[in-house]
Parts: sequence; structure tokens; C-alpha cells
Amino acid sequence: QVQLVESGGGLVQAGGSLRLSCAASGSIFSINTMGWYRQAPGKQRELVASITSGDITKYADSVEGRFTISRDNAKNTTYLQMNSLKPEETAVYFCKANIYTVWARRSSYLYWGQGTQVTVSS
Repeated sequence: QVQLVESGGGLVQAGGSLRLSCAASGSIFSINTMGWYRQAPGKQRELVASITSGDITKYADSVEGRFTISRDNAKNTTYLQMNSLKPEETAVYFCKANIYTVWARRSSYLYWGQGTQVTVSS
């Protein structure tokens, strides 16, 4: 079994910073792309940033230049450094990973974390 556990969310004032972490654990053979998504109340879940196993990154236009995604392959962990946060970025932030397990090394599966709340006050 595989689990993704996010941490680092909380309450921050507008203009502040937070660093989210997402650690994958379990029967992992390797991890391909990891990503961060967010979902605000009444809105669809949207991609914030992603990073491949080769460290190729992709960002939503709205966070480009303010957010930075990174990963530590030795720890099966991805991070999201969020700077200059805005009130409209209040949401639950989810981690997603494309994982090959030791039981199915030829097929990868998508796993989601439970989410961490980020609240930005004005």
C-alpha cells in the first residue's frame, strides 16, 4: 500500500509564505511525476505545480515566479514553497504522485494525499 501525507499548511497573512511537504511511503519502487493541486470552496481542483523525476517543472500561470516546487527523491518527498500568498489562494492543497509500486513495476498508478488547508488572511 502507498500513502501520501501532506504537511505545512496553516494560516498566514497576505504576502506571507508557507512551505508544504508531501511524503510518499509504502511499497514504492519509483515515483514519476509529483504535483500539487488546490481546491477552493465551490471551485474545481486545479493544478498548481508539478515536477517530473527529471526535475522538469510546470506551474500554473497564477503562481509562476512566486511558488517553487522541488523534490527529494531519497525521501520520496516533494515540497511547495509558496511566497507572496494572496487571499484568493485560500484552499485545500493536495499532493498527487504517479507511482510504480514494487508489486507492479511496469504500471504506474496515481495516488492522492488527504490535503492540507492553507488559509490566507487579508
